[in-house]
Amino acid sequence: MKKVLVTGACGYLGARLSKYLAENGFRITAFDSFDPSMYSQWTSLMEEVIIGDIRDETILYNLAKKQFDIVIHLISLDHNRSEDEPNFVSSINVMPTWNLLDKLSKNGLEKFIYFSTQQVLGKLPSTIIDESSPPNPINKYGLTHLLCEQIVNYYNEITETKCINIRLSNGYGSPVFKENNCWWLVINDFCKMANERGEIKLLSDGSPQRDFIHNLDISRAVGVLIKSKEDFIDNIFHIATGETWAILELAHIVADIYKGRYNKEIPIFLPDNSISESPELYQNEQRFNIDITKMKKLGFQPEISLQKGILELFEYLNSLYLDSSDIY
Repeated sequence: MKKVLVTGACGYLGARLSKYLAENGFRITAFDSFDPSMYSQWTSLMEEVIIGDIRDETILYNLAKKQFDIVIHLISLDHNRSEDEPNFVSSINVMPTWNLLDKLSKNGLEKFIYFSTQQVLGKLPSTIIDESSPPNPINKYGLTHLLCEQIVNYYNEITETKCINIRLSNGYGSPVFKENNCWWLVINDFCKMANERGEIKLLSDGSPQRDFIHNLDISRAVGVLIKSKEDFIDNIFHIATGETWAILELAHIVADIYKGRYNKEIPIFLPDNSISESPELYQNEQRFNIDITKMKKLGFQPEISLQKGILELFEYLNSLYLDSSDIY
């Protein structure tokens, strides 16, 4: 069984990914600054849980001695905190990637998987976007991830470690830990508003476009990359569904699923407080499309439809009111 280190293992995506990999035969060392000991069902799946600060040189040194087969690096500040002072931001978003690769690649590391973002591309054109599309970040979040991609590329060329950059689209789905900060994500937010307030309120006119992929499908995609025997010379991979939705369309899908589940119609408010009656306003707009051909060639295919994923979120939100125990 492969020995895998997941950094940021207690975060929104990291907790789901660590659980999925552990349940599929990998020996997981979960690293995070959050103490997950109250979630015994989750921690029991892990081979080891290490609590600490990724900036701590002693911790990095001790991690290097454990001789992992795979490292999956997820630690990053969010969009807002990435706009902070550059020394602080780079100490979390950039330097740990460099330090982990510098130390662990010398100890027989087979693969290093870095979670980047579509935001390295900047404003997405209304066209097909593949892994060769040129990066042009327009915020510091995208900039720091692009810097890390370049570090990953460097080590992919000069070491025996296969170093992979994942450019992730927009994840969604229920959290593993109640503390996971995930309710600002669009689909999660819409489901929570519908469930708690009986309405959905948009912060925009509904025209922005997104590609949404469930966090369990993201986990499956990582599993495919781990198991692949490819040489990964061409080492950038999109993880997405290849389907693009306008935010207004998404709001109506959530409202329709809510109505089907609870037999109750809910209004969708636009920023001017008018009510949207139809999702058709932007259906004829030209759209970007994230090409996932490279992942499909490795055997990955998204399995969770938008409808199924939204139902899963409503089931999770309903469970919060019925059971305050160890939920995932």
